[in-house]
Amino acid sequence: MHIVFSEPIGISSALQADFERRMTSLGHTVTFYDQQATSNAELAERICTANILVLANQPLPAAAVELATQLQFIAVAFTGVDHLPLELCTQRGIAVANAAGYSTQAVAELTIATTIDLLRQVVPLDTAIRRGESRNGRLGNELRGRTFGIVGLGAIGQRVAMLAQAFGCRVIAHNRSPKQCHGVELMPMEQLFAKADVVSLHIPATPQTAQMVDAKLIGLMKPTALLINTARGSVIDYSALAEALNNGNIAGAAIDVYEQEPPIPANHPMLKTPNTLLLPHIGFATHEAIAHRAQIVIDNIDAWLNGKSQNIVNE
Repeated sequence: MHIVFSEPIGISSALQADFERRMTSLGHTVTFYDQQATSNAELAERICTANILVLANQPLPAAAVELATQLQFIAVAFTGVDHLPLELCTQRGIAVANAAGYSTQAVAELTIATTIDLLRQVVPLDTAIRRGESRNGRLGNELRGRTFGIVGLGAIGQRVAMLAQAFGCRVIAHNRSPKQCHGVELMPMEQLFAKADVVSLHIPATPQTAQMVDAKLIGLMKPTALLINTARGSVIDYSALAEALNNGNIAGAAIDVYEQEPPIPANHPMLKTPNTLLLPHIGFATHEAIAHRAQIVIDNIDAWLNGKSQNIVNE
């Protein structure tokens, strides 16, 4: 088997050396690339002879998969797989495994951190002190006692619920299928948006969730409410969100994900909205999460080679 790491995934030198040694001893070959391909053509060239492909969040075009005629398994160093032609992989008999769970704690902590940042006006007050100003009478708000709404009760959503409860929040949630989570009240989406002081999104990017959070849902939110998105950029109509923020219809938003990977276009509607915290997709970006991710990828490859596949997303 030829195993190709088409882009860096943050694997430590020790883990990389151990993996390469083990694979070589089994008669496999391994190729590591230390930078993302700069074009689809370059990416296709890198993977054309691969039997096993490892990639993180670089989009994998269908044309590259078509040219990789020996490809049998893709280990994605990411939770989401919407940047792959999953249907084509399934048709071609290519198994795809993700790194499920690697960033659960990282994303959950960022969700709470951005919420508190907005409530306490951390960034505006940092700017003020750097300008030689004082607090100027500003008062923030506490997270305790607020109603925290969670859309999507997967692993991350459940971890956010636990953290929000620890801060003294009432937690309400909407999930596409009934799911029990200790102390969490399930309700319809519209009701959640109307009741929550904080709405946090934890849903995947699918055709069904594309721009699901639209002007109608945003219009149900309280004028004092916050919207947090550490999930996928495609689930929000950002033009509608920007309009709501600009008109003062909601109090603020924290956004970590967009329609594309940052940098985002200079005319993106969120760049000029008030009370908005914009981040360059850092939900997963901790030392701990990246180390965990690399180990999951290695474990996924080992399992597949031993006929005991795990984390397969296209069975």
